[in-house]
Amino acid sequence: MDLGAGGFSEEQFREACAELQQPALSGADWELLVETFGISIYRLLDQQTGVYEYKVFGILEDCSLDLLADVYMDLDYRKQWDQYVKELYEKECNGEVVVYWQVKYPFPMSNRDYVYVRQRRELDHEGQKIHVILAQSTSMPQFPEKSGVIRVKQYKQRLAIQSDGKRGSKVFMYYFDNPGGQIPSWLVNWAAKNGVPNFLKDMTKACQNYHKKT
Repeated sequence: MDLGAGGFSEEQFREACAELQQPALSGADWELLVETFGISIYRLLDQQTGVYEYKVFGILEDCSLDLLADVYMDLDYRKQWDQYVKELYEKECNGEVVVYWQVKYPFPMSNRDYVYVRQRRELDHEGQKIHVILAQSTSMPQFPEKSGVIRVKQYKQRLAIQSDGKRGSKVFMYYFDNPGGQIPSWLVNWAAKNGVPNFLKDMTKACQNYHKKT
């Protein structure tokens, strides 16, 4: 397997691209969690951790392909529109761009933070342009753990987007995040059912305001 920058293989980019065309939900116990705003969210229990993996499919209207990818990659802008960001920046370490991200959690829970690498690539599928963005957690001595903040050590995300043929984008997202600590199941369920759709709604709005950003 050819691992490129960020430890991602060509195959991983191709898999995300393929799943955008044809959702891979058979052969495992993926269950439909919620359908809302043209988005379907499925989940699968990871037996090892007891935490769910998620797959998201759907259309984000009025959010064009290139714009959506740019907004998703723009960390400084995300600090303006994502209310849960406590701290977010990227830094070059050993020739790789590494992202540090701290997420606000509701009281009395501890905030979570992430250290991860990500890579964006433009693919061609039957003449259609597709943006694929992969991210996964990593460990770097330049990002020591902070007192009172729980480090998320298992985080994976795959995002594939293409034009819906109109003014919007067709989206596939895979997401696995083991937040650690004792998080009540109601909060986990709420985050999946409401947090993901709300995040996508916020991101659509952020796309519409991107040209106005300061």
